Amino acid sequence: MAASPVVADDTASDVTAHNVTVHNVIAQDVVAHSVEDVLQLKQWIIAQALELGFSACGVALPDTRDQMGYWQHFLDQQRQADMHWLANHAAIRADPSQLLPGLRSVISVRMDYLPAQPPARHIPDEPDQGIIARYALGRDYHKTLRQRLKMLAMRIEQRTGPFGWRPFADSAPIFEKALAEKAGLGWTGKHTLLLHRDAGSFFVLGELFTTLELPPDQPVTPHCGSCQACLDICPTQAIVAPYQLDAGLCIAYLTIEYQGIIPESLRQPIGNRVFGCDDCQLICPWNRYAQLATVADFQPRHGLDHISLLDLWQWDETTFLDRTAGSPLRRTGYAAFMRNVAIALGNATPSRQVIAALSGRRDQLPELVQIHLDWAISQQQSHLAHND
Repeated sequence: MAASPVVADDTASDVTAHNVTVHNVIAQDVVAHSVEDVLQLKQWIIAQALELGFSACGVALPDTRDQMGYWQHFLDQQRQADMHWLANHAAIRADPSQLLPGLRSVISVRMDYLPAQPPARHIPDEPDQGIIARYALGRDYHKTLRQRLKMLAMRIEQRTGPFGWRPFADSAPIFEKALAEKAGLGWTGKHTLLLHRDAGSFFVLGELFTTLELPPDQPVTPHCGSCQACLDICPTQAIVAPYQLDAGLCIAYLTIEYQGIIPESLRQPIGNRVFGCDDCQLICPWNRYAQLATVADFQPRHGLDHISLLDLWQWDETTFLDRTAGSPLRRTGYAAFMRNVAIALGNATPSRQVIAALSGRRDQLPELVQIHLDWAISQQQSHLAHND
C-alpha cells in the first residue's frame, strides 16, 4: 500500500533548492569500502539519531514517482481547498534529487510529541475549554527537528568527512510520509497519518537528504484491517473514504490554514477546537501504544493544555503574539485565531456570561472575527431560550 498525499506534507510549500543552504554538495562523495562498512555506518547513524532525541530512524531511496497518481487524484478531486501551492513543484515531488545534487539516501526520522498519555479511545468532552492539537502545545516542531537534523549531519561528517546534505521538516514539496513509509517508520492509516504498531501516530517527521549511499530499509506491513474508527469519529466527515482526506472539510485545515469565513454548516462540528483536531488519532486503537515525548520542547506552554475559552477570548493581539512566540499557533495569525475562539464560544455551554463576553469585544476585533462573533451570540441566545 502506498501513502496517499495529504495536506501537511507541504505547508511550507515554496521552499525550493534555491533558498535553503545545501551543505558540501561539491565535496567528494563518501563511499564505504564494503557492505559491512555501510551497515556499520547506518547502525551508527541510527544510534546517533536516537541519542539526539528522535524516536526512530530509517533510510529510504529518494524515489517517490509511485506517489504521483495519488497526488494527481487528490488535486483532480479539488480536495486541496484553497491551498493552491499544493499543485506546484510536480517535478520535485516525483524526483526529490532536484533538491540536492547527488542525492542517494534519505534518512527519515520521527519524534514523539505527546506531553501526556490520553485515555485510550477517548474524545474529551470539555465544551468550555479551548482544544489545541497536542503537537502545537509547545515549541514549533519545525525548528526542533531541523536543528537536530543539522546536528545529526554534523556528527556524521565528523565520522565520514564532508558530504552533501539538507534537512527538512515539513518544509519542502516532497512526499514526506511516503519516504517515512519506505524507511520502515510506519504505514499510512485510513486517516492519512503515519501509524506504527509500537508508537501509534502522535509523532512528527523529518528528513535528512544525503549524498551518502546507505542500505535502505523495508516498509512495514499495514495493520488497519477493517477498522474505520477514524472515519466514523471525524466531526466534519473530512475523511471521505479510507486513505482520502478532503482538506476543505478538515478541522485542522479550517482552524489553521484557512483565513476566510468558515461556512456555517461546519461551525457546530468544529466544537471547541481552536487550533487543529486530534479526534481521528485519539480514537485510533494503535494510539494506546503511543509514546511520550522525550524532548522538552513539546511540553505545554502558558497552560495551553487546559485553558478556558473565556480566557482565550480576552487575548488582545499583543498577548497573542507574546503567548505564541516560537509556537505553531503563530501560523493562524491573530484574526483567524480569534475567529476560531468565537466559534468555540458559540458552541460552549449556554451562558449569559459568554454572551456578555462576546458582545463586550465586538467593536475591538477585525471584521472576520465579528462575523463569527455574531453567529456565536445567536447560537448562545438560541440555546438559552430553548433551555428556558
